[in-house]
Amino acid sequence: MTETTSGPARGSRAKGGKANKGLRIERVHTTPGVHPYDEVTWERRDVVMTNWRDGSINFEQRGVEFPDFWSVNAVNIVTSKYFRGAVGTPQRENSLRQLIDRVVKTYRAAGEDNGYFASPADAEIFEHELAYAVLHQIFAFNSPVWFNVGTKQPQQVSACFILSVDDSMESILDWYKEEGMIFKGGSGAGLNLSRIRSSKELLSSGGNASGPVSFMRGADASAGTIKSGGATRRAAKMVVLDVDHPDVEAFIDTKVKEEEKIRALRDAGFDMDLGGDDITSVQYQNANNSVRVNDAFMKAVESGSKFELRGRMTGEPVEEVDAKQLFRKMAEAAHVCADPGIQYDDTINHWHTSPETGRITASNPCSEYMHLDNSSCNLASLNLMKFLRDDDKGNQSFDAERFAKVTELVITAMDISICFADFPTEKIGETTRAFRQLGIGYANLGALLMATGHAYDSDGGRALAGSITSLMTGTSYKRSAEIAAVVGPYEGYARNADAHNRVMKQHSDANDVATRMDDLDTPVWAAATEAWQDVLRLGKKNGFRNAQASVLAPTGTIGLMMDCDTTGVEPDLALVKFKKLVGGGSMQIVNNTVPKALKRLGYQPEQIEAIVEHIAEHGNVVDAPSLKPEHYEVFDCAMGERSISPMGHVRMMAAAQPFLSGAISKTVNMPASSTVEDVEEIYLQGWKLGTKALAVYVENSKVGQPLSAKSKEEKKAEAPEPEKVVEYRPIRRRLPKGRPGITTSFTVGGAEGYMTANSYPDDGLGEVFLKMSKQGSTLAGMMDAFSIAVSVGLQYGVPLETYVSKFTNMRFEPAGMTDDTDVRMAQSIVDYIFRRLALDFLPFEIRSALGIHSAAERQRHLETGSYEANEEEFDADALAQSAPKAGQDSQAASHEEAPDSKDTQRTVAESEAPAPAPREAHNSTELLEMQLGLNADAPLCFSCGTKMRRAGSCYLCEGCGSTSGCS
Repeated sequence: MTETTSGPARGSRAKGGKANKGLRIERVHTTPGVHPYDEVTWERRDVVMTNWRDGSINFEQRGVEFPDFWSVNAVNIVTSKYFRGAVGTPQRENSLRQLIDRVVKTYRAAGEDNGYFASPADAEIFEHELAYAVLHQIFAFNSPVWFNVGTKQPQQVSACFILSVDDSMESILDWYKEEGMIFKGGSGAGLNLSRIRSSKELLSSGGNASGPVSFMRGADASAGTIKSGGATRRAAKMVVLDVDHPDVEAFIDTKVKEEEKIRALRDAGFDMDLGGDDITSVQYQNANNSVRVNDAFMKAVESGSKFELRGRMTGEPVEEVDAKQLFRKMAEAAHVCADPGIQYDDTINHWHTSPETGRITASNPCSEYMHLDNSSCNLASLNLMKFLRDDDKGNQSFDAERFAKVTELVITAMDISICFADFPTEKIGETTRAFRQLGIGYANLGALLMATGHAYDSDGGRALAGSITSLMTGTSYKRSAEIAAVVGPYEGYARNADAHNRVMKQHSDANDVATRMDDLDTPVWAAATEAWQDVLRLGKKNGFRNAQASVLAPTGTIGLMMDCDTTGVEPDLALVKFKKLVGGGSMQIVNNTVPKALKRLGYQPEQIEAIVEHIAEHGNVVDAPSLKPEHYEVFDCAMGERSISPMGHVRMMAAAQPFLSGAISKTVNMPASSTVEDVEEIYLQGWKLGTKALAVYVENSKVGQPLSAKSKEEKKAEAPEPEKVVEYRPIRRRLPKGRPGITTSFTVGGAEGYMTANSYPDDGLGEVFLKMSKQGSTLAGMMDAFSIAVSVGLQYGVPLETYVSKFTNMRFEPAGMTDDTDVRMAQSIVDYIFRRLALDFLPFEIRSALGIHSAAERQRHLETGSYEANEEEFDADALAQSAPKAGQDSQAASHEEAPDSKDTQRTVAESEAPAPAPREAHNSTELLEMQLGLNADAPLCFSCGTKMRRAGSCYLCEGCGSTSGCS
């Protein structure tokens, strides 16, 4: 895969490009004359995703086509997240082949147009190899690629962005705007606010400056608003401040003070659960905060000396503080609310390939991408378990040769994508095209280590992780140098050539001195050593096509796409997990890595069976029959009876970090018993061990908990009995004799009917008539009675959105196609009626949150990638023209015969009562909670209501694939 040919130039578009030789692409997985699609068995499946809390259907598409070896979860994620086109229309994608072709053929065409391939035959091999690797879940691009590439909307391929802001109001307002546009597209951004003068400095007018913390408040509110409009994921952002900024203490305290506010409001009776009504009053919650420390500060902490805070405008000292006290203040804040994290500035810039252009000052929201301001990075991750080989004798090896070839293929594709990619701002586009930052990484490390019998926190585990990371990055830069020979190095290379080659030497030196441990990692180190020697040789000759090559991202949604057991660099969450079954339902299974590990450790089949049964029953390996205590550590997980120590996480990060261009998205989980001193030690060791950034999370430290019916019931049970009970009765608001209305004829699954919806003159639905075509039938009679009940409820104040949320997605016959362009499919007449009422009477924001959009709105979503409100005001005069006829007055009068108000009040109250707490788990996180008797501090998914789990520095929903970060 590394050959080039000396054919004629093909018109490279790269500035300063050399004569184009063209890449020769080698076949690794595919066969000449046979398309990868023809080598697998395809089957049709129905994807129906529900919210288990209320039974509503979040997504439904039937008859989708996937290979038979894809899991239910992977099929669900890809169908609901990545297939393009409106559901129910011919334009909707319905096969994995269509999705892969849309992306892969776009990459091939761009590669041919930009002179990457030596011949059309090489372009075809590239297409087939890329399609094979995706089809067989060997790797995946980051989500924006699957969302956007090959569609009519902007072809944004990057998930990670870094912005910049200067000390001017114009720049600050540009920051708000640019960040908002990135959030609107579903991505995240980070930036450093240290250029903004502190509140201890003067303005040119003579007054005091506001300081960066005050401007954070406005940006936080903006992010929260944009998040609420999308209603599917939080706005992901990172805010960084240098440790020598005069406002650093105020920055550290921002979330601590808000946490105190949460406690006070909670104790006063306000609903401060995550997702509760009152939590929105809390500020600074839409960003991850990090303090950027330098070596001078960390040495001052060690020596207990003073440290100077410097003015932004003059660089002169403004204040002198005790470094150890400031460091402790950071640790105290992180112990309470997990923020701020820490970034090690000198370490980061020591590995910077482009320092002549500018320093690295910030990161993306999850902390893995670190490079120049106003830049972006597109990511892709390799599934490490796909390269683990087991021979007939039970011996294991890591297929380093095939891993390197797939890495070359993926890096080539990632670089090609920059040729056609769109960017949210022109500044980001210019920087990314000039430096071509890439972020190849991997997932399933935790599963690989367990399957090979390595404890996550062990020398052997770290050696294997380090060797794989070194081989990946070395191969990536080798390929980058080969591409540079074909289409030229990145535009900023000439100015930064010495620094770039120095950093390559640093990587190579780290590889040479790394410890080799066993038969698994030693061959991988050998392959990595050879790759780095090629990097040094080819880099000096050709330069490099990419300023950076690798990161370790959270791999949230794409990890589920690849059926990975573990995300990014994380260990396994637990030994037992949920598996969804074809045809519905789920089952608890012991991870497949467990029997692999036991076999590697030398256990016999009957012993393995007994140990697996013990794990299935207890969720851990403690006291498992025949299992040696010295092997317990192999099965240690992120949570559970035997959880990995905090320093175990830090040591793993340190093992991989010297072999990465960027950094690692990871949160160091700490037990609830951890002290402030423990946090200080983690931050200190992170610096000494050479990591670039890390964050900590102390279990149960945050006050806000996910909203759940159980917690609500417990709060009610704990509340003291009131001394006096005041009963409030609803008051019926009758409609006037003359009332505006809309009459709609409809057909659902062949059944015809009419609906008349009458409103109050001052807006608001108050009455519904339903007539089916067959008078006197049971269905017609039930619809008539149902409409009376709904109308009475509306007049007693039951909100329309309550009815919509309860009755949409209700399934019964007749169901099927309708004659309404806005609601093409209905699962029942009731489902259709309340979707139509929502479209006619509810504001965009409310029904959008319920997933109800008009045909025009869905079309706009396809064209722009987002829904936009375009609601006309309720026109009473226009509705009056369609008011009910006189012949309908008698039925209107029948609505006046209402049941007793007490009965109505009781019925409404019962319908609104919170559902009882679930008695069974619905994903791995909840299963672990039940086993351990704890409450995982993670938000509920906006899309499906499932409790999310940590993935790096972000959160991932196992139910629908939504993430809170940028992968």
